[in-house]
Amino acid sequence: MSQPVGSRALPDVVAVQRRTMRTLVAAQAVGAIGITIGIATASLLARDISGSESQAGLAQTFQVLGAAVASYLLARLMSQRGRRIGLVSGYLLGATGAVLAVLAGVLDSMVVLLVGAVLLGATSAANSSARYAATDLAEDAHKGRALSTVVWATTIGAVAGPNLTGPSGRLAEWLGIPELTGPFALGSLGMLGAAVITWLLLRPDPLLLAREVAGEPEEPPSGTAWGRAVEAARERPVIAFAGLAMACSHAAMVAVMVMTPLHMEHGHAELRVIGVVISIHVLGMFAFSPLVGMLADRTGRATVVLEGAVLLLASLVLSARSPEGSSWQIFVGLFLLGLGWSFVTVAASTLIAQHAPLEARTDVQGAADLVMGLTAAGAGGLAGVIVDAWGYAELSMAAIGLVALVAIGGLGSRVTARLAG
Repeated sequence: MSQPVGSRALPDVVAVQRRTMRTLVAAQAVGAIGITIGIATASLLARDISGSESQAGLAQTFQVLGAAVASYLLARLMSQRGRRIGLVSGYLLGATGAVLAVLAGVLDSMVVLLVGAVLLGATSAANSSARYAATDLAEDAHKGRALSTVVWATTIGAVAGPNLTGPSGRLAEWLGIPELTGPFALGSLGMLGAAVITWLLLRPDPLLLAREVAGEPEEPPSGTAWGRAVEAARERPVIAFAGLAMACSHAAMVAVMVMTPLHMEHGHAELRVIGVVISIHVLGMFAFSPLVGMLADRTGRATVVLEGAVLLLASLVLSARSPEGSSWQIFVGLFLLGLGWSFVTVAASTLIAQHAPLEARTDVQGAADLVMGLTAAGAGGLAGVIVDAWGYAELSMAAIGLVALVAIGGLGSRVTARLAG
């Protein structure tokens, strides 16, 4: 049934939400292949090109940095043009970055690799924005479930991605390019597929429809996007606490995850085994997110953030105790690292989606993802230095400090969410 607003009848919001969810799930499943297929090889490719283990984490760090900047820029674009245009732009930029990563391996150029990594971050930003798009038309009581369903969809491509490392190596051999660039060549196709799905099917645009339903004025809001985000966080401190928890959780996860392939290779683990560990890690990140979302809706989102901090702590202790190569500690530790990240990210993102005012929704979400990405980029950059100077165990223990900040964010969210009503 259409809903009249002013002189125009709008589509049935419930029906549009169902269509939006189907589209976002399909795009996430395909696009996630492009994001995750290079995780297991990016640090190895950076090390081979640079000739330095201390620079091994730079490719992932620049990708995270690119995702941070793209999150903010895509949010501004979405604020003006809607979710559809912003998401498609992110996927296309990411596909371009994947092609540049292949070219970097062919040319043996670290500069080209880092430029490609920055552009690859745009696809990560687009996939992150998709989780917020799922909440635009969702009821407050079900925002966690809607957001987590889209996060879960990433499992399909994300788990398959690292496991395509072997076949992508054979593809690289067939194309006559370096073996470690094969995952990026295959990943570019996934990103292009996500762009096509989003462009054709994300109609009507959920954010623009939500604004029409709410009767939001069409004139652009005053001030800068960053200024509106800061003002919203000042008026509703729960946004700031949720953002703190999300940023520190992501930073801890990225720092340990990007150096794990190197830690395992030092113990002569095969590339196939490294890919399996990364797949299990990604499984923890995404596969259980619908259950996490329902838990957040029912028991409280701040409570789930605190539970995520406990899981992250356990994962870091196990990772610190893992020997080089393949071990049960690294398998379990990386799984719990992903699961703890899922608890914190789903719950904190839902808090942000719930409390961000509609007129500044994309500004708040873009700013939160920008801070999250910059924090993780800094952590990822330091990770290589720490491992080179002291070791993987010391990196894992240092990341516990970030988990303490996650707990502070969870406690602060619990108090301020109650005050916000």
